Amino acid sequence: MQSFKGKLAVVTGGGTGMGRELVRKLCAAGADVAMCDVSAENMAETEALCAKDNPHKAKVSSHLCDVADRASMEAFRDATLAAHKRDHVNLLFNNAGIGGGGSFINDTEEEWQRCFTVCWDGVYNGARAFMPLLVASSEGHIINTSSVNGFWASLGNGVAHTSYSAAKFAVKGFTEALINDCRLNAPHVGVSLVMPGHIGTSIALNSGKILGRGTALELSAEDVQAAREMMLERGLPVGNVPDDHIRAAIHQRAVDFRDKAPTSAGQAADIILNGVLENRWRILVGEDAHELDRLVRSDPEQAYEQSLVEKMYAAGHFGELVNTVGSEEANL
Repeated sequence: MQSFKGKLAVVTGGGTGMGRELVRKLCAAGADVAMCDVSAENMAETEALCAKDNPHKAKVSSHLCDVADRASMEAFRDATLAAHKRDHVNLLFNNAGIGGGGSFINDTEEEWQRCFTVCWDGVYNGARAFMPLLVASSEGHIINTSSVNGFWASLGNGVAHTSYSAAKFAVKGFTEALINDCRLNAPHVGVSLVMPGHIGTSIALNSGKILGRGTALELSAEDVQAAREMMLERGLPVGNVPDDHIRAAIHQRAVDFRDKAPTSAGQAADIILNGVLENRWRILVGEDAHELDRLVRSDPEQAYEQSLVEKMYAAGHFGELVNTVGSEEANL
């Protein structure tokens, strides 16, 4: 695929973060875009941003959709074809994801499953719904977002991270298997696996809402107590800190995850789109992703030892990812 102009792109999770930036940049490049999200308000903001930079008058449509639900995804597919008056799509970005379900032992099965189904079933449902339409195009490309947690199932030794990591490993394996499948059965359809490191997105801010806990500022007393206990275990003197201060601290960590990331969502979108145009199947996003990939591959037996984290620190990575995000990703 030499250009996005005139193509029809589908982007899940287009309301914020990398999804929003993918929609914006595809639109600016002349692609028509159908995006879905669980927030109509967030998609309206994305559409407004697209309107400011749309030199080719590309069409952008928004669709409410829960990617974890097969029927919802199929309805999104049908609405996309109707809105854009097409019988095929050219690009599918299975991008939507949330955090949660950090501990298989301590967290509820409902929360664990919700994170897993959004992050894995969302990719599977997207591929099932739209793959026939990619095959029906003269040139197509499927882009699945995994994570560095698709090859390193951790956020550091102090934080459990099971549901998200399991889902992202599944996305990685499925996408790599699709490479040969498409070469055999749909050679005009390209495949790319995206593995971002720490990207400045709102995933830590939004996950609690989708999981039914509300924002960090709305955490229950029970959740605040769990957060307090984890902070105490990490040596933070929060024993007598008021609950609202704990809530504010967790909220600020989620904000810092977005605003202090080493790679912005816009930069990530550029890397992804350039990778698609270069027909690369393996797209690492961020210097931290490249370094972590190198370390895990060079000594797999040490992947879950403190020595790996120390090497990442020494290389100038992980400061914000482990220290800032840890408690939020552990469902505080």
